[in-house]
Amino acid sequence: MWIDSVAPSTVDARNDGPLHHQLSSVIRQAIAEGSLPPGSQLPTEADVQARFGVSRSVVRQAMSALANDGLIQRGRGRGSVVAPHHEHHRAVQKMSGLSSQISTPDDVVTTDVLDFARSSDPRAEQALGTSDLIALVRRRSINGEAIAIIHTWIPRALVPGLEPADLTNASLHETLGTRYGVPVSAGHRQVRAIAASETLAHDLALSPGAPLLVLEGTSCDENGTTIEYFCTWHRADRVVFDVDANSDATEAPLSAQPRSGARAAQTPTGDVATMARDLADQARRLADTLSS
Repeated sequence: MWIDSVAPSTVDARNDGPLHHQLSSVIRQAIAEGSLPPGSQLPTEADVQARFGVSRSVVRQAMSALANDGLIQRGRGRGSVVAPHHEHHRAVQKMSGLSSQISTPDDVVTTDVLDFARSSDPRAEQALGTSDLIALVRRRSINGEAIAIIHTWIPRALVPGLEPADLTNASLHETLGTRYGVPVSAGHRQVRAIAASETLAHDLALSPGAPLLVLEGTSCDENGTTIEYFCTWHRADRVVFDVDANSDATEAPLSAQPRSGARAAQTPTGDVATMARDLADQARRLADTLSS
């Protein structure tokens, strides 16, 4: 049994962090590494108590956190099992949005507009060259499960008459192209791993500190003018970033960061590949060091 390979001292009051966080991290790591594959039966509460010398309440807190994050399924009379692995893939070097990349005949993709207001952000102002911006906060879900939170800033003058209802269950890029005649054709992207804040955890139905993958950057129109600044936080247990990498000999020179109101070349694939390196390891380490 998997639990027999885990040292009892792995969960101990002398270690850093509450016992239930230590225990959930041990199980979380085993799921991430494949030691507990989807469908695996987890040890009983009694087995876990005996192995680590913890109370029943500690075990139940740990299991509840894992269930809330969608990593395990709990059932009366049958114990807990590792949940099926639902992965959605996103090619970060492509300009198409999240909804178009992950949409399949078997998936229902929905978009809720959580906030829509005149607002600004120093990074967005610098990228877009104006402080007269509309700030959008959207939540994208698949089959009723939230998988991403999207913060977007766009120049207000670019989208006259735009309303929140126009973006409910709709694509912003598609709306820009068809309604406003502004096709999105290039951009710059950065990817990194972070721990979920209280707000992001609430909006994504996760525990605070859960690992997230962030895609951040700008988008440009066909003339190279920057028209969008965005940050998208993805659930690391649901979304996988795919990157096509080239050898150093075939990579083009790295382009400069887009300038506000100026022409901006699309970032080469190799740049994205470099920024995406080790994201899975970062996310795993974050999961193992959840803050109390």
